[in-house]
Amino acid sequence: MTGSMYAAVSGLRTHMSALNVIGNNISNVNTYGYKASRYTFNEALYTTSRSGSNGTLEVGGRNPAQIGFGCSVGTIDLNMTTQSYNPTGQALDMMIDGDGFFLVGDKTKTGVNTQAEINGMELTRHGNFEFRGGYLTDGNGRIVYGFLNLADPEADPYPQMSTVLTPIRLPWYDERTREILMPSEVSEDGDVRVEDDEEAAAAAEEALKAGAESPYKRVKLDTISIDESTGSIIGVTEDDIQMTIGCIVIGKVDSPNGVTHTDGRYYMALGGAGDVHLTSIGGAYVFPPFDENGDPVETDGDAPMPVVMSAGDTRLITGGLESSGTDLADEISHMIVIQRGYQANTRIVTVTDSMLEELINMKR
Repeated sequence: MTGSMYAAVSGLRTHMSALNVIGNNISNVNTYGYKASRYTFNEALYTTSRSGSNGTLEVGGRNPAQIGFGCSVGTIDLNMTTQSYNPTGQALDMMIDGDGFFLVGDKTKTGVNTQAEINGMELTRHGNFEFRGGYLTDGNGRIVYGFLNLADPEADPYPQMSTVLTPIRLPWYDERTREILMPSEVSEDGDVRVEDDEEAAAAAEEALKAGAESPYKRVKLDTISIDESTGSIIGVTEDDIQMTIGCIVIGKVDSPNGVTHTDGRYYMALGGAGDVHLTSIGGAYVFPPFDENGDPVETDGDAPMPVVMSAGDTRLITGGLESSGTDLADEISHMIVIQRGYQANTRIVTVTDSMLEELINMKR
């Protein structure tokens, strides 16, 4: 008899978990880039009081008799569908229209070029970016990763993008010579990475330690914009030099609904998500693998496989952010259903309790 009470208690717990999911969705109804969660229920363990049997030439078969013990939360999934555009008027705010994530992290990684390192990056759909301290950061101070332009804008107007993932940052500027010092791509023991001009970086660090003024500064930009067709960050310096700083990379995950929340707006591709693949908006910067001499690596006589794929139909929309994925009308209706389900389970508990009371009162 008490099996009904245990089943009802499991139903109460499960409905409360579902209400937690709904409450979290509703609380984030105005959170930019938020992806709503949904829940499903599973039937709980069954006990078999009578097994089934197959039919014979003389008699028919018999179905098994089983009694369940309630329900449990089956899955809590993310809905990664792209939401509506919300204009903010900020030049560096951007939204991903389609599949993919921005890649962010700290500034210690000078070059990310292995699958394990790429999978270890943080992912986000919240594109509120700005330059702070020379680095492109989000609202929480995470550094945005992409490809840097290696070409000197005064000598070569066409960008030459790095082939490894690196923090997007402004190049160094020598105030004495008014020369822009672009980053360089180097290889040490086969490990390709991107570094800033060593002299400028070392001098700026020493001056900072000594509390002195360094002649090397990060380039100051009068205007800055994003090319939506390539993801390139384009700025105009105080000396009216137009330059490409770098380009935003979109990370595409094998199973985007399987990413794991790590901290607020951030995700990681852990178990269930698969690998993160680097893509270029519009296919503008698709790089083949290079050997230590800088030559494309050929495989079996075929063209080299790209290390960066085209983002396909995914595109960037600047000047705004992605709206929350919470559908308030849908969440309110689900909340009513969960409330009634919770009430029904409480009735099972009270009815079972009443029957147990009658049983106890049989002998007076």
